[in-house]
Amino acid sequence: MVLVAHGSRDPRAAEATRALARAVGAGCPGRSVLPAWLDHTDPGPADVLRRLAADGHSRVVLVPLLLTAAYHRKVDIPAAVAAAGAGLDVRVTEVLGPTGGVVDGRLLAGLRRRLDEAAGADADAVVLAAAGTRDAAARASVGRVAAALGTGLGVPCRVSYASAAPPEVGGAVRRLHAAGARRVAVAAYFLAPGRFHDGVRAAARSAGAVAVADPLTDLPELAELVWQRVVAAA
Repeated sequence: MVLVAHGSRDPRAAEATRALARAVGAGCPGRSVLPAWLDHTDPGPADVLRRLAADGHSRVVLVPLLLTAAYHRKVDIPAAVAAAGAGLDVRVTEVLGPTGGVVDGRLLAGLRRRLDEAAGADADAVVLAAAGTRDAAARASVGRVAAALGTGLGVPCRVSYASAAPPEVGGAVRRLHAAGARRVAVAAYFLAPGRFHDGVRAAARSAGAVAVADPLTDLPELAELVWQRVVAAA
């Protein structure tokens, strides 16, 4: 298995990907689980695939560590597989976010675990903070996650974005306050720490959020979701 993350200049992000690869590997004894990054961190997925082919492997499942099926899934991942050349049967899984309109329960469970760690059961409204994308279908998938999370928690849940699309997290927190919420918590729709999550944390606190959850990183629920994607593809 090759787990392909977006990549970041922040070293915490790469370490989170390596930790997730270790967590997935611990649940799959005898399987090689290797991390790769599309940008900023080596090795890239094409290099990993070429190395696996040179080592005699014939079948690989590649898991995009992405929460939406936007540009990176549609363009960067196929380009990396093509750049690796022939010699491998590469199966590319779905992203970790909603597929076919369905939000996986393991993803929701991970988001709820991180919220509980940050805010307990005290929040009466939630903002789901995501990285952001100009892809309308990808934004719609984030909206489905927010709707499912809010339903599960029994509280209003609104979307915000760190880039590329409104609203930003501070505005979303303030709107929930204006609507009557007293304790607004922020769920982090991020796989790893980095600049975007740091900015979300600062802006949410400034707007009066009572808590900001950590990224999902290597939660057991996320490792299980990765494995489910692998089984579905293979």
